[in-house]
Amino acid sequence: MLRFLLTPRWLGFGAFVIALAVTCVFLGMWQHDRHEQRQQHNAQVESHAESDPISIEQVAPVGADWPSEDEWTQVTATGRYDAEHEVLVKFQQRGSQPGVDVVTPLVLDDGSAVLVDRGWVQTPNTASRPEGVPAPPSGQVTVTGWLRADSSNDGQAVQPEDGQVRLISSAALTEHTPYDLVSGYIALREQNPPLDGLEPAEPPELGMGVNLFYSWQWYFFAGLAGFGFFWFARAEVKERRREPHAEQTEQLTPS
Repeated sequence: MLRFLLTPRWLGFGAFVIALAVTCVFLGMWQHDRHEQRQQHNAQVESHAESDPISIEQVAPVGADWPSEDEWTQVTATGRYDAEHEVLVKFQQRGSQPGVDVVTPLVLDDGSAVLVDRGWVQTPNTASRPEGVPAPPSGQVTVTGWLRADSSNDGQAVQPEDGQVRLISSAALTEHTPYDLVSGYIALREQNPPLDGLEPAEPPELGMGVNLFYSWQWYFFAGLAGFGFFWFARAEVKERRREPHAEQTEQLTPS
């Protein structure tokens, strides 16, 4: 009765269902991994949020990479801004407003420097370098903020053009400054003397998003694909059982 499953039509249908179910399971696992990564990110941020700021030299010494678990650590640094080697991170929106982030090297006492994202300012959404960007304070400053990792992009997005980049990379900007740069950068929260004309870095987003819901959705689709195959196969069996009975009834019916 089930020999029809070995026909080319049903073998093709079965292969399609298996491929569809496997794809859905893979996508479900991917979304679940994204959910777990988000959980880990939130736990890491919350853990660092409860800690007091520590010196940038302790967390990220010059010439050394630091572990990813240290991202979002609250750090502090003291030095002098070098406005000459400042870059703008273009195409940064807050709400619906276009703007730029202002990234300035902070030269430390030992002659090395750390990039500081001093904050955001609204500007026209153009490719040219905007005018009127607030200058950093002169003299010694102390900054406090979150330690952030470099962008993983190693293409044109991190290479300065007309004093602008699209993503921040200390590794790329080292070639354009006279200093050894600390890996990563500081997203500024507070500064002494205070900020003037720039909006400080926004706190990290701690929402869980919808990845877990999407993973359940993909697993449901995988199950639905399997259920659909067996439903159609069952319908085919019923139809094949009905056909001999109908033929027999037709033969016994007087003409």
